[in-house]
Amino acid sequence: MNRVEKATLQLGAVSILGVLKGSRTYEELAELTGLPAGDLNRYVNGHVLPGVERARAVVEDVGRETLAAELDARIEFDAEGYVDNSEVVFDQPFLDLVAPVVAESFGFDRPDVVLTAATDGITLAAAIASHFDARCAYAKKSKETAVEEFIEARERLESGIELTYYLPASALRSGERVLVVDDLIRSGETQELLLEIVEGADAHVAGVFALIAAGDEGIERARARTDGPVDALTRAD
Repeated sequence: MNRVEKATLQLGAVSILGVLKGSRTYEELAELTGLPAGDLNRYVNGHVLPGVERARAVVEDVGRETLAAELDARIEFDAEGYVDNSEVVFDQPFLDLVAPVVAESFGFDRPDVVLTAATDGITLAAAIASHFDARCAYAKKSKETAVEEFIEARERLESGIELTYYLPASALRSGERVLVVDDLIRSGETQELLLEIVEGADAHVAGVFALIAAGDEGIERARARTDGPVDALTRAD
């Protein structure tokens, strides 16, 4: 771990502790984290940064569990069971907290590019790309007028509708590690198309991540397509 990665991890832990402190006393925060209340006070108030091992424990254990619970509290379902996560995808500070948890808790290789599909996944992809100091790219259902060369992926859905995504060919380079992310994975169709785009660029899949997995179908479909880790912060059945 270089100095930049170390500092990023430590600052991510401090951000998570700050969020937790908003609804807890230092004594309650100490009970939750197992860290001394006095040390937590110094971390939250910016007097000192936690050591690497403490920071990793906060991000991997406390951070993941707490952010998953916060996400569960924010998502809603309509009468037909569809997920409404608009409160989350428009909350960039929350997504910025998710990014270090993704980096430390899911076993993804450090990516060169974070790839998503327009549009709801863009804010999450931007947060994760910023944390990894990686490029952010997103595929669209239409071609950009001024772009001459695209990588495209096409699939005919069970409904008979043909779904196509386009990515400018210059967005991915051969051999790069690509982390595929999205706000929601349900059927896995979008993720499968994004993985096809990665393959079309002769790049490598670092993993697949979603904020929310609606059921298991999408997760299993993505796992069948790649050997990389596939996971979600929370499940909504």
